[in-house]
Amino acid sequence: MEETVLDVRYLRCPLPVLCANRKLRTMAGGERLRVLATDRSAVAEFQAYCREKGHALLAWSEESGVFSFLIRRRQDGP
Repeated sequence: MEETVLDVRYLRCPLPVLCANRKLRTMAGGERLRVLATDRSAVAEFQAYCREKGHALLAWSEESGVFSFLIRRRQDGP
C-alpha cells in the first residue's frame, strides 16, 4: 500500500507531532503516513497522539537514531 513520507528529523517535540497532525488532516481516511523523526521523546508523543485522535500507529522502529512511525489515518465517522 502506498504511503506518504513526512521528514521531520531534527525537529524537537512537539513539532514532529504537530506537523504530522497538519498532514493527516489533509489525508483521506485509511491513508498511511510514515513520519521520520530524531527526537527520542517522539515515541511516547506519537503513541499518545494516535491513541487520543483515533489514528492507528501500525508500527514504529529506530535505526541509527532515526525513528520511523507508520500511522494509518482514522476513518471519519458519519
